[in-house]
Amino acid sequence: MKAILTLEDGTTYEGTSIGVVGTAFGEAVFSTSMTGYQEMLTDPSYGGQLLTLTYPLIGNYGVTDADFESNRVQVAGFIVRQMCEEPSNWRSGGSLQDFLVQNRVVGIQGVDTRALTRHLRVRGVMMGAISTEYSRDELLQKIEEAPNYSQIDFVRRVTAPEKYEWSGDAEVEANRGNALPGSPIPRPDGPRVALIDCGVKRNIMRNLAALGCRVTVFPCHAKAEEILEMDPAGVLISPGPGDPALLGYMTDEIKKLIGKKPIIGICLGHQLLAWAFGGRTFKLKFGHRGGNHPVKDLATGRVYITSQNHGYAVDADSLAEKGVDVAMINLNDNTVEGLQHRELPIYSIQYHPEASPGPRDSAYLFKRFMEAVTDGTKRV
Repeated sequence: MKAILTLEDGTTYEGTSIGVVGTAFGEAVFSTSMTGYQEMLTDPSYGGQLLTLTYPLIGNYGVTDADFESNRVQVAGFIVRQMCEEPSNWRSGGSLQDFLVQNRVVGIQGVDTRALTRHLRVRGVMMGAISTEYSRDELLQKIEEAPNYSQIDFVRRVTAPEKYEWSGDAEVEANRGNALPGSPIPRPDGPRVALIDCGVKRNIMRNLAALGCRVTVFPCHAKAEEILEMDPAGVLISPGPGDPALLGYMTDEIKKLIGKKPIIGICLGHQLLAWAFGGRTFKLKFGHRGGNHPVKDLATGRVYITSQNHGYAVDADSLAEKGVDVAMINLNDNTVEGLQHRELPIYSIQYHPEASPGPRDSAYLFKRFMEAVTDGTKRV
């Protein structure tokens, strides 16, 4: 069936429908990752977005229950050049097309994703729609009437509804009728970590569990008093979607945690920490999304290749005289990739040390966090 992708500036691409028929609205973005399409589809940080994959052939290794990064597909819509109809991999539990249908995802293939990506890089990310139902002019009218991505608090939509204990992938997947033998599970006597869920990926909990942590996950609207009442050894503020400027209710609670416990912020968590210290953020023209972003550690001079997925960045100048230093920068555009408090065990990173997908060069940061959690005073 024919499908079209229309952007808010009127640019339109024709293709064929994948997933289910219908119409999907969202912010059109692109990722340069070559693999990991299932992890990206289920990453809450893509909530409200039409995800374009630049790699031309998608779906060739199928899908598997082990690769969910949340409990459902999170993207608003899906855009690819070509989708493989006959996957081949020993882990495969089915085709990407069936997966999209089962999860009610509207998508399109046959789009020149190179041309689309160049357009978004030149003009910037923008609202768009994928449809099998409407014409270009009808979609333009509906896009104009739809709320803009930057005006919506998507964290509220993807966060956990209530506090829960992370019990490991094996139990989570067993509850879904699957089994994942060998998945890391928390150690009964391990340190307790409070995780504030802005749209957390499961691999963050897997990394913490592999280090022996017991993880209690709090929803985004949790109060600092509730978190501190549990007396955690440390606090992790997770990644998530959307504009941190809309999350003042979270910033207010994070301020109350500063100086009380070791804290690490990842991606959106990094941006929220910047706001908590009096800094600001700004929207990037087309964001950083992919698995090949070079980040330099200013203390050591070492460069890491990182996995990233974000559309906003911290304004370094806004943090002058705030007690925090820029610890890492992006070598592509010099944006802030890490912050370190000068005295307290508080550290934040803009990229994803948990990968899934992407390189695992930065997984050591979880161990650094554990050292701070164990010591209680040591800087992360």
